[in-house]
Formats: sequence, C-alpha cells, structure tokens
Amino acid sequence: MNRVVLLIGGNQGDRALLIDQATELIRERIGSVVALSGIYETEPWGEFDDVRPQSFFNRGLVVETTLSPWQVLRTALAIEKDLGRQRPHLSPRKYHSRPMDIDLIFYDDLVVDTPELTLPHPRMHLRRFVLEPLAEIIPDYRHPVTGKTSRQLCDTLAR
Repeated sequence: MNRVVLLIGGNQGDRALLIDQATELIRERIGSVVALSGIYETEPWGEFDDVRPQSFFNRGLVVETTLSPWQVLRTALAIEKDLGRQRPHLSPRKYHSRPMDIDLIFYDDLVVDTPELTLPHPRMHLRRFVLEPLAEIIPDYRHPVTGKTSRQLCDTLAR
C-alpha cells in the first residue's frame, strides 16, 4: 500500500460542494482517505488570466492506494474533468480559474522528475495554501528532498 498526499481546490461554482465531490471521487477511484484537512479559503496565487478571480477553497488529503504515481495522476486529471475542469490554451505563465484542481504533493518518499510528473510537487514550499493543510494533517512528515517537516516548511513561509 502506498501513501499519496493530494491537495484539491477550486474557485468556480459551488466550491464547498465540489471539494466534497472531489473527496468522494478520490475515495472511489484512487484509494482510502486516511486523513483530510479542513477547508481553507485562500486568495488566488500567481498571475491569473481573470481580472478578479474568486478565492479558492482548498483541502489536503492523505490517501492509501495501490495505484502507481502515474495512475494517480491520470485518475486525478479524469476527476478534474468530470467536475468541470477545462484546460484552456493560455500563456504558460498565467493561471486560470477552475472548478477543481488536484495536485499530487507527495507519493510515499518518492522523488520523480519527468515531463509528465514531478514529485514532490515542485512549488509546494512556496504556497501557503498547500502548506497550511499539510501542517494540519501531516505536521511531522519530512519532505524527501529538504528533510524539513510540513510544519517547518509552513513556519518558514510565515516569516
């Protein structure tokens, strides 16, 4: 059994309902949810194509799965699509609003760097909306590259 840490979130539609639906689809298609954070409301991060994007709802999950990291990624993308995500062809430096986004943050202690998948998530340490839910559900988990715990990464970002 493998342990994957996911961050789910969106800023379109009924955000709370979509978070609940995504959580249930993850249970059905990826594996057993063994921990989940509360829902965090955060301002959009990065440069958006929307003039005034709505705030995001985000939740962290720890899931036990028999799927490979690449199977988890493909399944997560399918769940996003089922919940209304469209991936417009925009400038690669801009983000866009979406009903659901599912990011793979960790998969056990695996380190992967391929065109399709990078683990741990390459920008997680820069994003409060990732680190706060992780500090809640896996505060003592050590990042396999930096060796810092989720709590330490979150506290460092707070400074």
